[in-house]
Amino acid sequence: QVQLVESGGGLVQAGGSLRLNCTASGRSISVYTMGWFRQAPGNEREFVAAISWRGVTPSYADSVKGRFTISRDNAKNLVYLQMDGLKPEDTAVYYCAADRSAVIYMSRYQYDYWGQGTQVTVSS
Repeated sequence: QVQLVESGGGLVQAGGSLRLNCTASGRSISVYTMGWFRQAPGNEREFVAAISWRGVTPSYADSVKGRFTISRDNAKNLVYLQMDGLKPEDTAVYYCAADRSAVIYMSRYQYDYWGQGTQVTVSS
């Protein structure tokens, strides 16, 4: 079992930055693909970014490409999401997720473990 806890969310003005952290416990995440998803009120949970256990060539949703950066520190069991150039439409609860596959999937149904989420609110 892997337990995931997100932190770093908050309220920020449009154009600002936040860094989300995902702290894993229970077992090492070094062989997991790690992803970030988000869910706004009334919307489906959507893919934001993911990084394989090797940390090579992350994947991003088109809506965040060039603004968000996912990274990981396997030694510390941490995953990060650096969010720059935030827009009001980025407002959502952000979730960290772990997938036992070596391949990056964008479907939330592929992921085995989830955190409780952290709220990100971007004001205009």
